Amino acid sequence: MQRKITQKLIRWKEQRTDRMPYLLYGARQVGKTYTIKEFGEVNYRNVVYLNFEKMKLVHDFFSGDIEPVRIIKLLEGATHVRIVPADTLIIFDEIQSCERALTSLKYFAEEASEYHLIAAGSLLGVAVNRGKYSFPVGKVYMDTMYPMDFEEFLLAHGETLLLEMISEHYSKQTPMPEAWHKKAMEYYRTYSITGGMPAVVSNLISDNRMIAGSDYLRELIVNSYTSDMSKYASASDTVKIIACYESIPAQLAKDNKKFQYKVVKRGGSASIFGDSIEWLNSAGVIIKCLKTQGLAPPSIYSEPGSFKIYMNDVGLLSRKNNISYGALLSEDRIFAGGLAENYVACQLKAAGHKLYYWESENRAEVDFLIQKDGQIIPVEVKANLHSKSKSLDVFRSKYKPEYSIRVSGRNFGSGNGIKAIPLYAAHMI
Repeated sequence: MQRKITQKLIRWKEQRTDRMPYLLYGARQVGKTYTIKEFGEVNYRNVVYLNFEKMKLVHDFFSGDIEPVRIIKLLEGATHVRIVPADTLIIFDEIQSCERALTSLKYFAEEASEYHLIAAGSLLGVAVNRGKYSFPVGKVYMDTMYPMDFEEFLLAHGETLLLEMISEHYSKQTPMPEAWHKKAMEYYRTYSITGGMPAVVSNLISDNRMIAGSDYLRELIVNSYTSDMSKYASASDTVKIIACYESIPAQLAKDNKKFQYKVVKRGGSASIFGDSIEWLNSAGVIIKCLKTQGLAPPSIYSEPGSFKIYMNDVGLLSRKNNISYGALLSEDRIFAGGLAENYVACQLKAAGHKLYYWESENRAEVDFLIQKDGQIIPVEVKANLHSKSKSLDVFRSKYKPEYSIRVSGRNFGSGNGIKAIPLYAAHMI
């Protein structure tokens, strides 16, 4: 399966000077290890792979002097592989499990940039925020990997022609031929159920697109997240973290999707559950969307106390809600709307956007505000063909953005300053 991040890794490999270690964030099961290993096997003569979570004895290599030359010699002795710059890829996986290994990246950048080193961590954000880690600021190239977006999902199914059609009609803002539109919407509904976790997508393809077969795998992933919460947080914190995570479907089922602590537990507040939300965000298992004002720079005028949260994969949300493919064909706006909004949040996040939303005195709300080409663009999401939005009209009347985007089940089109984008093209935004 093709992952977009592979092209970034290739460009990193081809750098001639000032190569820093590549540090890859990302939640569990998004495909970090598989993608890095595959990249190494294709582009290098040898790969030296260390998993600090499983290979505890390797921690001793970093207990003393962490000078790169010494570390390289120890790795060669342990793996019986000659580490040759440019010919060997070194992989430090689950690096958050070894503080000194993370610190060593600084010295590889300063003293041994000829070595090609990629480090990855599933709970790296949690470890850095909570631990006493000496983080190599400015000495690593940092990137985040997400579940497969809809484009990668279609590539995995061999639908390159369909992707070309989507790209062409997105650029021209002209409607897709109806047969192609229907086909793309069918894939969107499938993706909304299965999501983009590579193991789930791979199983879907091998099982001839039998969606029911993904239930067990998606449940395993949710359980692995819960296990991490128990393993890497205190007992009291674990209860609160799990409660916040379990509340997400109920939060998204509300008309006003602003996160409310009282939905987690009666009497809940930021003082009780605030740290739990930050744990989930640092672990990469949720996407946080802050409230901000109008057309002002979102990062400056955001309100940290007001936010929405989404699951990092729409398939996990559909599993938590036990939503079927057939149910998506209905007009039930409660779960369909929350699912579509979560889907778009995932696509925008994977495309590199920071997510914000706008609200006007609790009377109108625009789902997302994104900064694109120096402009603030409102993005409204509709699950089905219904495309009228009073909230978007209120925002446009008040702030007069150059254009707005409405994502829905409708075909491509434009008019009255609004670009109509089908749900299956959200990754293009």
